[in-house]
Amino acid sequence: MTYDPTTDDRLDARNRAFLAGLEAPLLAREGNVASREEALAAYTTPEALAAEAAMAELVAALDNEDIVPSAGLKFETVSVTSEPDGNSIKLQIIRPDGDAILPCVYYIHGGGMAVLSAFDANYRAWGKTIAHQGLCVVMVDFRNSLRPSSAPEVAPYPAGLNDCVSGFKWVVQNAARLGVDPDQIMVAGESGGGNLSIATTMRLTTEVGAPRPVGLYALCPFILGSWPAASCPSSSENEGILIGVANNHLTMGYGIEALVAEDPMAWPGFAREEDVAAFPPTMVNVNECDPLRDEGIAFYRLLQRAGVLSQCRQTMGTVHANELLGIFMPDIARSTARDMAGWLQECLLAAS
Repeated sequence: MTYDPTTDDRLDARNRAFLAGLEAPLLAREGNVASREEALAAYTTPEALAAEAAMAELVAALDNEDIVPSAGLKFETVSVTSEPDGNSIKLQIIRPDGDAILPCVYYIHGGGMAVLSAFDANYRAWGKTIAHQGLCVVMVDFRNSLRPSSAPEVAPYPAGLNDCVSGFKWVVQNAARLGVDPDQIMVAGESGGGNLSIATTMRLTTEVGAPRPVGLYALCPFILGSWPAASCPSSSENEGILIGVANNHLTMGYGIEALVAEDPMAWPGFAREEDVAAFPPTMVNVNECDPLRDEGIAFYRLLQRAGVLSQCRQTMGTVHANELLGIFMPDIARSTARDMAGWLQECLLAAS
């Protein structure tokens, strides 16, 4: 039976209307591919590029000044050298006007580690929403694995992770210039950025001498690497609601070898208690009607077993990364941004 969002009474009424007008789930692909090269080809067909252009047109409307004003904020873009490859990446910085030393959210965008950019309109709007909570927001535009961000190269794991770690270290080293307290930086990200926010935290907490984030806020993390999964019923029950992940295109693009090796830095669904035991306080935020809901909950349970101060927040009636659809549901975006600021305060209390 074809899924009809208008009859799904779990959904917020605004999501029913939005999904009813969506022609097809995002990220969905027919069948599987046998190699990274096939995945790259699938994302550059005329049909795929046309779909990408249509999505860009939709996303352009999501930065609405009436809903998320730029007034009172200042914006900056900086270029940073990433290690160990020596490539250049950009950071988008959004913060309240003034010279106050602020806590910081180091934010990693979604897109399955494969597509999208921190400079897309929806991320600018989301960054502004967070910054209006009295925070400095630094959004890293890492190398994607299938389609370029502002970084022109595309590369598989660990390229994107290296960029995210390098960007975080740059923020710590340049905290005074940014008006940021280097001991008050929290890592956050949604979907593929949720994966990378967890992996960045894992890298920083295991690397000798590396600066450590004061906290982590992972939204709807995309961490299994293979879907559907019997251990996560939502991956079947909610497949096709906004997004479709029952294919291997993104996995092949980002790191099939790492999946086979069960590398938790690439696919944190493989993480063990010892991999996360040194994590800072962590919030996992999941959406009720998201295929990825249960893998996020499973990661929260892992944190609990490892003795990490952690919470899991489920927003009812929402779909995958609903916070990034602020023009349709601005109250959801604002309430999550407020919770993010509140969690950062809890992290600071835990560290004091």
